[in-house]
Amino acid sequence: MARILARPSTIATRSRKRKPIVLWLLTALIASVLPLENRVDAQSNALTTWAVSIVLPPKLVAGKMATLAVLGVDGRLAEGITVSIGDTLKLKTDKTGRASFTVPDNMSVIIASGSGNSSAALVDASASLTGKQSLAVAPVVSLVDQFSICGADFLEQADANRVKINDERAFVLASSPECVVVLANPRALPGPARITIENSAGKWEAATTLVSLHFDPPIPPLVPGKKSKLALHVQGSDQQLRVLVENRTPGVLRFLRGDTQDLLTSGAGAGNSGEVSVEAVSAGDFSFRARILPAVDPTSARRYLLAAAPLAPKEWKSRINGYAHDLEKHPHDTGKTSRDLQTMTTAIVAGDFKTLLEAARAALQ
Repeated sequence: MARILARPSTIATRSRKRKPIVLWLLTALIASVLPLENRVDAQSNALTTWAVSIVLPPKLVAGKMATLAVLGVDGRLAEGITVSIGDTLKLKTDKTGRASFTVPDNMSVIIASGSGNSSAALVDASASLTGKQSLAVAPVVSLVDQFSICGADFLEQADANRVKINDERAFVLASSPECVVVLANPRALPGPARITIENSAGKWEAATTLVSLHFDPPIPPLVPGKKSKLALHVQGSDQQLRVLVENRTPGVLRFLRGDTQDLLTSGAGAGNSGEVSVEAVSAGDFSFRARILPAVDPTSARRYLLAAAPLAPKEWKSRINGYAHDLEKHPHDTGKTSRDLQTMTTAIVAGDFKTLLEAARAALQ
């Protein structure tokens, strides 16, 4: 997760020793921004696990083992967190912040929930792995955000899969026979990246590009009631990238084109950048999150919707099935379905149905 925070401070940079989980913070006065790098690997304590992020491999295999991870609100691996899968399976994370389990063989999707959050993953049949030999990874990934690599013959124990990016050992958060979820080494640099994965079953290679996102101080400086701009810069790629920027403090800072903005960078070589028009609403701390959007995946979105349909309120069942049908017939025309799902998810309370809708919409962003 790349998160931008703002609060009164003076310009300074601090770093800790090399650690596997990476969290980038940017802190500032309302009128100036400063970088702060913070790398963390210790387990979260009770004060930071009231809300968690559950990391699942995006695809699991029916009847096979898998490993999930839990991150506390501070971004650290969280020990001793109870995670429920379905109505009967309960897990507790070990000292590494992970837990292994056998994937039910009677589900098309599983939902893992615990400590105020939930996450969904698709379940494939074992036969679907036959013949897979190459790795699939997004062409551009963030230096500081987790990303998935999918293929076949991975091991269910995360640490049993040795992942390297440009010969630097990466950190494996979660794994299944089909996918692993990794974080780049903190020493990794922006630019082209060669990925290798090796375990007792074999060795695979893939390529991607690592990029870093950073923001300039607002120009002009933020003053309540005045408009300004936040400039986003990309290091590592000269390609146009879709970046989602989410305003976390609308009472302090307003994005003029909506508090969730899909930004397309210029792609102009070393000047690859984009802008967000903002207005300071009041004095105070502000925060926003920026992340690279993956390619749209209508097939996965449709699978999540089909799983959500039986859980939908009676008046919404036909709409959910209709969206699934539209994605099957018109996989390149996903904009309206994505917008409708966004509206629906804001209108319903937390639960399995909402988790599945959010997973479907995430696949369409």
